[in-house]
Amino acid sequence: MVRFSFCGVELAALGPGALYWPAREALLVADLHLEKASWYAGGGQMLPPYDSIATLTELGALHSKTQAREIWCLGDSFHDKEGCERLSGEARDRLIGLTGATRWTWITGNHDSVLTDHCGGEVVEEAEVDGLVLRHEADPRDLRPELSGHFHPKLRLSLRGRHVARRCFVASGTKLILPAFGALTGGMDADDPVIIRAVGRRAEALVPVEDKLLRFPLAA
Repeated sequence: MVRFSFCGVELAALGPGALYWPAREALLVADLHLEKASWYAGGGQMLPPYDSIATLTELGALHSKTQAREIWCLGDSFHDKEGCERLSGEARDRLIGLTGATRWTWITGNHDSVLTDHCGGEVVEEAEVDGLVLRHEADPRDLRPELSGHFHPKLRLSLRGRHVARRCFVASGTKLILPAFGALTGGMDADDPVIIRAVGRRAEALVPVEDKLLRFPLAA
């Protein structure tokens, strides 16, 4: 857990790609994409059906570590609007255990804009919490401090002849994009022009490593 300041608010970056908000005892994650494998299987593309269990196990471990009282999911928590109905019994039990133990809020995204069953918790389109706007996709027109997801940013580097890709946060003066937390999610280059347009120039990729937060300036 590496603490840093964003728009005067103390946050902590966690290695798996989550944020912890100490003042609120809140855990924030984006883009879980639960039941992505089963959605692909419905179209004939068979993938190992363990993505939801893996994602919820990781999230449960972070909840146990932080003892968070709140959990905020910043959109695309399910890969589609019927995703919760396809959860296995074990995955559903894990999720209901988490939603029942915390003040849980689902922020809707483009994949799950209409949730027919959300396994507990409250569903909202976006929220403003203690001066920070929480939404799925960054709005470059909004000048308020904002936390979002959607783009699945990854930092790709070449180190000693090896190509390395790491999930990362992308931050500018008033925008902070979380990486995808889901076990079965791809990623967009952190310096992709689409991301830079969303957050503005002078953005940087943030990578938590043990007790350090590595910062990499991003070119538009």
